[in-house]
Amino acid sequence: MEETDREAVATAVQRVAGMLQRPDQLDKVEQYRRREARKKASVEARLKAAIQSQLDGVRTGLSQLHNALGDVKDIQRSLGDVSKDWRQSINTIENLKDVKDAVVQHSQLAAAVENLKNIFSVPEIVQEAHGLIEQAELLQAHRKLMDLECSRDDLMYEQYRMDVKNTHDMNLIRNYFGEVQNLSEELAKQLWMVLQRSLLTVRRDPTMVVSVVRIIEREEKIDRRMLDRKKQTAFIPPGRPKKWKEKMFEVLEGTVSTRIEGSQSDTRESDKMWLVRLLEITRKYVQDDLIVVKNLMIQCFPPNYDILNKFFTLYHKALSVRIEELASEDLEANEIVSLLTWVLNTYKSAEMMGHPELISEMDVNSMGPLLPKEVVDQLLSKYIQIFTSNITGWLRKALETDKKDWKKDTEPEADQDGYYQTTLPAIVFQMFEQNLQVAAQIDEIFKQEVLRLCLKQMTSFLIRYREEAIAYKEDHMRDRQHPQCYVQYMIAIINNCQTFKESISSLKKKYSKTEFNENDAAINSTLDSVAKDGCVYLLDEVFMDLEQHLNELMTKKWLTGSNAVDTICVTIEDYFNDFAKIKKPYNKEMTFEAHRRVVIEYIKAVMQKRIAFKNPDERKEGAERMIKEAEQFKFLFRKLSAGLGEDTDRLCDTIVALAEVFKLTDPTLLYLEVSTLVSKYPDIREDHVLALLAVRGDANREMKQMIIETLNQNKPLSTVNIQPVFRDIVVPTMTVTKLLK
Repeated sequence: MEETDREAVATAVQRVAGMLQRPDQLDKVEQYRRREARKKASVEARLKAAIQSQLDGVRTGLSQLHNALGDVKDIQRSLGDVSKDWRQSINTIENLKDVKDAVVQHSQLAAAVENLKNIFSVPEIVQEAHGLIEQAELLQAHRKLMDLECSRDDLMYEQYRMDVKNTHDMNLIRNYFGEVQNLSEELAKQLWMVLQRSLLTVRRDPTMVVSVVRIIEREEKIDRRMLDRKKQTAFIPPGRPKKWKEKMFEVLEGTVSTRIEGSQSDTRESDKMWLVRLLEITRKYVQDDLIVVKNLMIQCFPPNYDILNKFFTLYHKALSVRIEELASEDLEANEIVSLLTWVLNTYKSAEMMGHPELISEMDVNSMGPLLPKEVVDQLLSKYIQIFTSNITGWLRKALETDKKDWKKDTEPEADQDGYYQTTLPAIVFQMFEQNLQVAAQIDEIFKQEVLRLCLKQMTSFLIRYREEAIAYKEDHMRDRQHPQCYVQYMIAIINNCQTFKESISSLKKKYSKTEFNENDAAINSTLDSVAKDGCVYLLDEVFMDLEQHLNELMTKKWLTGSNAVDTICVTIEDYFNDFAKIKKPYNKEMTFEAHRRVVIEYIKAVMQKRIAFKNPDERKEGAERMIKEAEQFKFLFRKLSAGLGEDTDRLCDTIVALAEVFKLTDPTLLYLEVSTLVSKYPDIREDHVLALLAVRGDANREMKQMIIETLNQNKPLSTVNIQPVFRDIVVPTMTVTKLLK
């Protein structure tokens, strides 16, 4: 207590010190004293109330303990009285054992009396029941079976109650009613037969199906009652529980499986379309059966059976098993597509499970896939392998067929616009189109994969196409008389390249969502190479015929009067009558290249120094002839380039520019003329200038050297936009020293 008092005093001192920290607070001492007095009074009041409450609780507890003590004493006296009475009644209970046995015996005899009629009439009732089963009176037959089973079960139950260990009497009852079990099994067989034919029976006689369901429901109720009694007494009659409802669904499952498996009547050996036929028959069977279940069968079953969903599940399961069996077979490519199309599209479509009469009762999308994803992926992978192999063979065969056409003595066919062509592009893209249409039936991703594969195979095919075109040209070069229609078929090969481009573009527009594919650049590059090579081969053919006439240019014979250029123009125009059947844009490239090569060959003739003019008259005559022939070439190529938008003058102006060098009469102005030429054609080289001066014939060594040195000092910059003319022209081997002489 003293310690508590000290702590209280110390606390009070601290509170007072906290209140009186400033001199002006001394005026409020009385106010502080009254406030603390009120707090003290309040605390004392609460303490008194709490102590009083505790005292009341203790008083009440003591009173209750006193009452409990009295109750315990009363219970003790009552238990003593009960114990005394129990000891006195033991002898009485032992004397009632005989009464108990009599009661059990009475109960057993009462059960026997109650079933006496059935006991003595078992053979007759069994026989009647068999007759009713044969007459399809299943409900009546089951009623008699129930009566017999009830009599047997009651007798066995009473015997079980009287003496559990008396197996002799139990076996006696079981054997006496032995035919009842056989009757039950026979009735069950009849029920299962009706259920196996239920989809047909329900259309003709739905009451038969209803009877079967009622019998099964009765048996289910008896099963439940027997199981409940087993929990109480541990007794269960023989053959229980029958579980006929569970067996019913097993029978229906077997029926559905048999119906699905039995729909195949053809094999690949007897009919190549066996799988398509099988899938169509299966689709028809399943759809018809489920509509029957929805419209008729559902009325024969209680709602809790949910029979429509049960049949949906059974058919889905049976189909899944059957489809997996088909998928495991060695299917061909078209069979894989047929199977996957049916599984991924047809199955859940309005043609089958999504039929308008079924969709309202069943969510098709809630059903799992018919085939596991890994099986679908395996089939797709297998199809891709087969397709890759097949398409390689198809393309090779198509190319071989096309090659045979190249050697024909008749011209190739022309399209509606008159352009030569062969059937190769049509065959190839018809093949692609067919496979893409098939792939599109499966899904978008697979279609894109097949398209990618087609384009990839196209890249490899075009490389072989180019090689065969080269071989075709080389064979012709060995004997230019064969094949007779070499030019026409080479034109067709060129045109095929443009047709391939157009077909690929059309194919991608129709089947692809992407604008660009990694194979596009390779395909276009190869096609352009084949077409350009073909154009070069055709021009090679032309210039081989022109070689003799080109060799006459810039010679003495040419100067004195030659028809070489006339012949060249006539020959080119004649060839271009066939070349007009080349498609755009290759016809424009062909015309430009022919024009360029003619000019190049003409300039080569100049640079080869086949002639050296001896006097101004020859130079004038030669220059005028060159200008005239340049005009002939301009006229020719304007005619050939009509509508193509080609500038035909610039190339021919090169010949005119060279002629101006020869035409110049004042040698002192030669440097200016040559400078003008070099400024127009920056690709002209020193050897070209020297060759020109050599042909002119009047430039001495000092003049040549001065012109070359001055040109080298004032060499013009090359212009990117100017098409080079002299770059590829080689001057015959001769040292610069000799040219300077």
